[in-house]
Order: sequence, then C-alpha cells, then structure tokens
Amino acid sequence: MTTHTNLLGGPDPTHLPENEEAYRLLGEESRSPAEVAAKYPTFSLAWAMLADDAFEAGRVVESYAYARTGYHRGLDALRRAGWKGHGPIPWSHRANRGFLRCLAALARAAGEIDEKDEAERCRQFLKDSSEEAYAELTR
Repeated sequence: MTTHTNLLGGPDPTHLPENEEAYRLLGEESRSPAEVAAKYPTFSLAWAMLADDAFEAGRVVESYAYARTGYHRGLDALRRAGWKGHGPIPWSHRANRGFLRCLAALARAAGEIDEKDEAERCRQFLKDSSEEAYAELTR
C-alpha cells in the first residue's frame, strides 16, 4: 500500500537549534545581553533583550537597530534549518523565541519611527509565523 503526502498541508514547523552555552551565560553567569551578543552574534535572544532594554530606556532608533540585527541573524538561522520563507515557527520551541521577539521588537520600533509599512509587515509576519507568539508579544 502506498501512502501519499498531503500536498495541501503547509510546511512542517521550523525549530532553530539550541545554544545552551548562550543560555547558560545569560542565566547562570548573569552575563549581559551585550556580552552574549558579542560572543554569539547569531543568538537572536540577546539582540531581542538589547532591543527591549533600549526601547524601555527611550532609545527607539537603537532598539530598531538591535531588533533588525537579531531579525536578520534569525532569518539566516531559519534558512539553515530548512525554512523556505513561510510556515510555522513555534513559540513553544525555546530557540525560536529570540527570533520571534526580535520580529515583535522590530514591529514596535518601526511603528514608533513612523515606518508604518514595515511595522505592519513585521506584525503580520509574526502572526503568520506563530499565533501564540503574536498573542504573547503584542499585548
């Protein structure tokens, strides 16, 4: 008996690889996000934390730059993980959260500097990637 793939179904969820050392530095060693980003520049969570810290301090352009960096590093990682430009990026997978947080931070900062089209594109990308992340990060 032959089974067929459901051609109407979407792509499988993408799960980024974990970086246990980066998490350890942030947690156990209480290293700053800047230190972790410098040591592991592909670790989007550090960039997301930098973006959030800058935004909370009123440094919106700096927040935008941090979020944009983490977003692009995350896109590179997603492509290496087999992502083809669309499909689910589950919030439930810890390693995906840095990218999704950068995407939300980029939407937020873009909105603050009146880059309305980019803000909307990023919000929609976040929602399309993970409804759970969208609900969590756009409250």
